[in-house]
Amino acid sequence: MAADAAGTVEIRGALARLRRTTGLPVAFGGLVEPGRQRMRISEFSGAAGLALRGLAVTSGNGLGGKAVALARPCAVTDYSLSRQISHEYDAAVAEEGLRSVLAIPVVVRRRVRGVLYGALRTAQPLGDRTLTAAVQAARDVEQALVVGDEARDLLTAARPGAASAGPGPDTGAGPGREQVREAHTALRALVPRIADPALRAELLEVCGLLTSRPPERSAGQPVVLAPRELDVLAWVAAGATNAAAAERLGLRPETVKGYLRSAMRRLGARTRGEAVVAARRAGLLP
Repeated sequence: MAADAAGTVEIRGALARLRRTTGLPVAFGGLVEPGRQRMRISEFSGAAGLALRGLAVTSGNGLGGKAVALARPCAVTDYSLSRQISHEYDAAVAEEGLRSVLAIPVVVRRRVRGVLYGALRTAQPLGDRTLTAAVQAARDVEQALVVGDEARDLLTAARPGAASAGPGPDTGAGPGREQVREAHTALRALVPRIADPALRAELLEVCGLLTSRPPERSAGQPVVLAPRELDVLAWVAAGATNAAAAERLGLRPETVKGYLRSAMRRLGARTRGEAVVAARRAGLLP
């Protein structure tokens, strides 16, 4: 799934949460078009008509355009009469019957990526509780987009690294192998945080590419680790303590200890270091 499609999914989910937490009857929004100073309204929850569907909102124009230009939340009590905004989109807003409206920008790395709107069909103040809930919905989208961006950046960096490192035994020398290991650890940490199944599958695919060198031969059956055991071991290999690994993986330290003990048992290792070496020999870690 492309980045903009994944962002649209996040916007759609945030609108449903926005209506649920605020009780607003109408919520809508969309993403800022790449390379352009405008956003397009594409997602709706509770809208009665089609007047706003596909509407392109230019930065600075109307309420949403003001939120894009200022990169901060904006609200009006009565849209058509407000002197705080310009009125290029009054006809579409009036056709939908909207009066009180708020617009919350989705800001990632100091760049506005989208806007969430919430609205009433009566002219009344929306209140701090409603604004706070709307801002939280936008923050949720921001966090999801940050994680997706990090994942795509790592995928871009990891694919050439996997190809250049190539198959073969680990010599432990040179920066290439260390960069591959760092990328593998970072990718595995992101996997549980990715909601988009296509992107998650791609992350796991690249993790497999980074460990695709043949494992050393063994007289027994190949070692298989559970995904979380491998996640923990990847952070241990990077030098993380149990507490640090727990923080990065969103687990409790006791849970990390349990996964590490299980991995050591499966690998026949007595120490953390031995477990990392055994996992690399088995082709489970780069």
